[in-house]
Amino acid sequence: MPAEIPESPLDTKQQRHLAHVRRDSDGQWHQHLLPDHANGVARLAEEFAAAFGATDWARLAGLWHDLGKSRPPFQRYIRKASGFDSEAHIEGGPGRVDHSTAGAIHAVEKLGLQGRILAYLIAGHHAGLPDWNTGEAGQSSLFQRIEKGKQQGLLEDALRGSPALPDQPRPASSPPQQGAWALWIRLLYSCLVDADFLDTEAFMDGEKAAQRAAYPVLAELLPRFDAYMAGKGGDSPVNRIRAEVLRQCREKSALAPGLFSLTVPTGGGKTLSSMAFALDHALQHGKRRVIYVIPYTSILEQTAGIFRDIFGAENVIEHHSNLDPDKEDSRSRLAAENWDAPIIVTTNVQFFESLFAARSSRCRKLHNIVGSVVVIDEAQLLPPGFLSPILHVIDDLARNYGVTFVLSTATQPAFSPRQKFPGLGNVYELMDEPDALYTDLKRVETELPGDFSTPLTWEDIALELQQYPSVLCIVNSRADCRELHQLMPKDTIHLSALMCGEHRSRVIAEIKQRLKDGIPTRVVSTQLVEAGVDMSFPVVYRALAGLDAIAQAAGRCNREGELPGKGRVVVFVPPKPAAPGLLLKAQQGGAEILRLAPGDPLTRANFEAYFRLYYASLNSLDGKDIVALLDMNNRGGALKGELSFRSAAERFRLIDEDGQSAVIVRYGESPGLLAALAGATEAGQRRALLRKLQRYTVNLRERDWRLLAQRGDVTELFPGVHAQTCDGLYDEKRGLSIDKDAVLAPDQLQA
Repeated sequence: MPAEIPESPLDTKQQRHLAHVRRDSDGQWHQHLLPDHANGVARLAEEFAAAFGATDWARLAGLWHDLGKSRPPFQRYIRKASGFDSEAHIEGGPGRVDHSTAGAIHAVEKLGLQGRILAYLIAGHHAGLPDWNTGEAGQSSLFQRIEKGKQQGLLEDALRGSPALPDQPRPASSPPQQGAWALWIRLLYSCLVDADFLDTEAFMDGEKAAQRAAYPVLAELLPRFDAYMAGKGGDSPVNRIRAEVLRQCREKSALAPGLFSLTVPTGGGKTLSSMAFALDHALQHGKRRVIYVIPYTSILEQTAGIFRDIFGAENVIEHHSNLDPDKEDSRSRLAAENWDAPIIVTTNVQFFESLFAARSSRCRKLHNIVGSVVVIDEAQLLPPGFLSPILHVIDDLARNYGVTFVLSTATQPAFSPRQKFPGLGNVYELMDEPDALYTDLKRVETELPGDFSTPLTWEDIALELQQYPSVLCIVNSRADCRELHQLMPKDTIHLSALMCGEHRSRVIAEIKQRLKDGIPTRVVSTQLVEAGVDMSFPVVYRALAGLDAIAQAAGRCNREGELPGKGRVVVFVPPKPAAPGLLLKAQQGGAEILRLAPGDPLTRANFEAYFRLYYASLNSLDGKDIVALLDMNNRGGALKGELSFRSAAERFRLIDEDGQSAVIVRYGESPGLLAALAGATEAGQRRALLRKLQRYTVNLRERDWRLLAQRGDVTELFPGVHAQTCDGLYDEKRGLSIDKDAVLAPDQLQA
């Protein structure tokens, strides 16, 4: 049993208080003294908060966050007889010592109401931002923690035997008057926890710390982008239009930061043009990074690949993992992402859930959003049930934190403010004449059902599809996809969320190559293929759906204008309606607009009418009452410092993960990666393997993964993450095969 590390005779009584300890490869223990850590965190947090003018708050949070570590119980724990515990600084778990409540009490006693703000940060720097009053799931509130801590004398215990803390000036800055207190506090929290992570990392893992801050700035990446764009091209009508879209985006980049829309029909080059605007705008206005936010992983994989080709894989963070074990230990904390790269590509789920999160691991990156350019790709796919809090936070970030947003889509949603709709005001359209673009880029003729009330059978649809050597048919659910695919010839390709990301990517690449080579190709797919996936068919069939979905499907037809005439898009009424809920409301709204649409149904005016109708049909744009929990309109709760961070985070789930589990399937390289994961002992090695394995996952509902687990077909690796053990469970053509219809719909596979 290793002996307790001796104290240095040079240490003073105060300096002997330890924050962290580590053991080197020679077996020697090293001390991270508490004053050094507190001052180091304060300096970093102050530096991060300078981006939004809150340095005084961040410095105090850093100085006081680990005050409780000077308590004798913590010092005894970190020096326990079995040797120094490298994870003793982490709260929670058997035998762990509370070291965060003392600083929270100190903040409230010193600063009153202002101190409550700091108390949220300090008390939550390990456990996550709390509710002021009792929150959900039986979690204790900040008020309860402070009152209980006072009764236990935690602050007195921390100060006993140490010199009095030096007086600190009261913070002079305050939250933005027209912004939400909750976001401002969460950004301060981000500064504190990232500073805590980084200062701890510098002591615990110097090699990892040395690798940080090695990214080039955006000015160094711009020549790479310009060189890539110079190699694009070819003189065709479509490419000339794309060049004009690009020119306008680069020209408008000089406009003052704020909210922008980029409304360009599918195939008009929005991805590269929006990146051009983002880079030029960032450099002209001192923005720090570009964050590209994408709704689905199927689109993200394609877009991230383009950006890696342009900027180099080492300069692009692709963040959409749902595999990291949610364990609070030194390994997972030190491996957490903080988005300090110049180019970030992430999902709606990661971006917006982080902005409403409570956990330190999710919030850590938020201060790096300040002063960025954020492109929201396929903006029409922002989740309607959370639209009100999402639009609130977009407006707040743009108004108060120097964030420029670009809402990029071919089917621009109706976000202008109106009665009972929060909306976004002062959104500037980057295109001079978007309606002219729709005329110039019209490459298809859309055929509508003669009778919207009479469905076709799958047998009828299969017969129609077989008339064409190459055709894409997009349906509304994975069950529909499977049923129709079974009626098609054997060489028909299947695409759905039954297939893991790696499988889908390979199949999409195969489809593109077949089309390029002129090989007849029939595909039956769910909606995962229609938004942003770059492929082009002469004929596309689309099951009746929302008007935006139909327009996106049309974007997979004659995409490059390669046909001598127009492509053919056929909208049909499927044998059964869409699933109840949002998909059914979208389908009903689409049908109503299409019945009344004169001429071309895919026009900007029709999209505006459709979205107004669709949003009005929803019961709520804030179905979980997030706005009230966080008092985003700055009513009484915010002024009293009574906010419900944890409850809001629990409710703000763009994908309802309750009862769901990710299953790592046996496909491609995953068996070898799973074997390596089983033997991994180092945090970095394990995280790297998990990042690779995220491409081999399929999400299941609880009843189905439990059935597979009972049969021994899957085994649990981490909470909510399982791995396939039965070789016959995954099919090379259709993906995961189980007894029940278990796999989540493609529109849910976003994280």
